Amino acid sequence: MKIQQNYNSDINLKIKRRRWVNVGAIYLILLLFSIVFMGTFLFGAISSLKDNPSEWPPTLKTEQLSLKNWIGVYTLARQGGAGGFFGELKSGHEVSLQITYKYPIGIEIVPPQVIIPKRFAGHGAAALDLDKEFVADFVTIKPIEEINRVSNKDGVLVSYKITIVNISQKDFNELPMDLKVPYKVKFVKATLAPNRIERLGMSQSWNSLVKGVIPYIFHNHFRVFNENYSRSTGKRLFTTWIFNSLFISIIKVITTLTFASMAGYALARLKFFRKNYLFVFILFSMMIPGQVTFISNYLVLRDGVFSFTKLFGGGSLLNTFTGLIISGLVGAAAVFIMKQFFEGLPQEMEESARIDGASTYQIFSKIMLPLAKPALGALTILTFQGAWNEFFWPLVVLTSPMDKFTLTVGLLSFKNTYASGAFDWGPILAGAIISALPIIILFFVFQRYFVEGVSFSGIKG
Repeated sequence: MKIQQNYNSDINLKIKRRRWVNVGAIYLILLLFSIVFMGTFLFGAISSLKDNPSEWPPTLKTEQLSLKNWIGVYTLARQGGAGGFFGELKSGHEVSLQITYKYPIGIEIVPPQVIIPKRFAGHGAAALDLDKEFVADFVTIKPIEEINRVSNKDGVLVSYKITIVNISQKDFNELPMDLKVPYKVKFVKATLAPNRIERLGMSQSWNSLVKGVIPYIFHNHFRVFNENYSRSTGKRLFTTWIFNSLFISIIKVITTLTFASMAGYALARLKFFRKNYLFVFILFSMMIPGQVTFISNYLVLRDGVFSFTKLFGGGSLLNTFTGLIISGLVGAAAVFIMKQFFEGLPQEMEESARIDGASTYQIFSKIMLPLAKPALGALTILTFQGAWNEFFWPLVVLTSPMDKFTLTVGLLSFKNTYASGAFDWGPILAGAIISALPIIILFFVFQRYFVEGVSFSGIKG
């Protein structure tokens, strides 16, 4: 008997181990698939941190993710008188950068030429700030110190200390610097790696020595917010676009959940004249592409919903958030999902509530709607994602001024700001990554409801 029990326990243990091995293999396969499908997003996210995202050949290596550079920019920001994570060059402070060059045999050893350039940051609207005060007019450069020299068979390694002092009573957020060396002199290392090495290695440039760790890593992301503002209102455009998209998406989520849940419950539970014909009509509307109804929808908004708004002193609904929201209050797919979900719920609860004297509204609001959380959660993700990423219809409805743009339409304007001629793809990638973050966060928050809602929406009880 004991031998049989031991045998059974060994069999059960083997079954459990095999089950865990199978589960582990499935999760590993899913993980590999997720890495493949998320590869483009991850590559874009890493490229958005680079000073030159269009470098060739493309690589995942970036100086902004180097621990050595983090330490260097933190140290320099602290020298500037501010915190290491958000830097600044304060009055009376000095910043010292150590840098090493390799001088080939036969090349005269001369210190690099230090230049504090007068240049505007970026290519956005901030580059038109003609009243900007340049830090170059308020700092002085101490004589360059040679702190080390090592000779070897290939040449001489020489280390220098470059010190810049703010002699004014002003504080500056940036401290750009350029260094120039003779031809064939090779840059080796520095407290902070340069943002650009140009002219066959003869020129090294830093956007700012006192930037701080966070602005250094997310340089392009800060540019997206700081370099684009409205000339009429002075507001930061990217922040305005985010709030516009957020407002429209939230309104559409609320209206979709409200109307889709009521319509879905009515089609699933209530009996009324020609209900099946109405449901077929809803399904038919799902099969019509938006390009077919585009012109008619445009004319309806142009005329103020068949001139109905003119009765209340209004006019055209084009170029208004109202027109954009009214044209997408609820979709047929949302009604279909809620109808399928309500049909999957047992009717016994509804019948018991009617016996107890509950009205149709009470049954819907207090019994059926709380049970529909999985479907509502899935619908929240799908609706918010659709409204947040919608591009074509907002592009047609919202034309001017730029303060009314949604985020997707606003990102299109970056093409003229950064890509045309300048090929400055960093802010464009940064804006695209920022626009994807709310959807990712929303999915992680509602993923349980999303899975349950999708699974239950196609099951009938």
